[in-house]
Amino acid sequence: MEGPIRKILVYVDGTEEAITAAQYAVCLAKATGAQLHALYVINTRALNDLVKARIFLDSEEQEYHRDLETDADRYLNHVDKMARKKGVETHLDKRSGTVHQEIKKKVEEIDADILLIGELSHIRSRRDEFYHETERAMRLVQCSVLMVKDEERVWDFYDAIPE
Repeated sequence: MEGPIRKILVYVDGTEEAITAAQYAVCLAKATGAQLHALYVINTRALNDLVKARIFLDSEEQEYHRDLETDADRYLNHVDKMARKKGVETHLDKRSGTVHQEIKKKVEEIDADILLIGELSHIRSRRDEFYHETERAMRLVQCSVLMVKDEERVWDFYDAIPE
């Protein structure tokens, strides 16, 4: 009999909280035998807003986008390395677009059973909450969502997995 978790999607955004979520995703995949997918979304909506607000010129936007591509590759490779170290295969995906929409699409494409996200940053206002892309994704997806907290405990779980 298959368990309730067959496919895990972890959203990686370059924060420490996302890395903690990825560590927990590795632990969960190892314990359940589920497929592990990691997604990084380059937020082109935010880049376009910066150009429209004349904070960036078009040429600066392109350079910044390349930097974000490099960051995305670095973080996804880090997640892959963490997973391989514990004997877990990871399917990596880097996309560009609006974060909450791309997360929702990926959940649907792979038919994810659970989405793991890092702890959300402190919300200062209801307006901030409305525009927090990860939270919007959390509300839109049809699968269960697990917000990973307690970095030290997650690290202990991860370390306890034999290499």
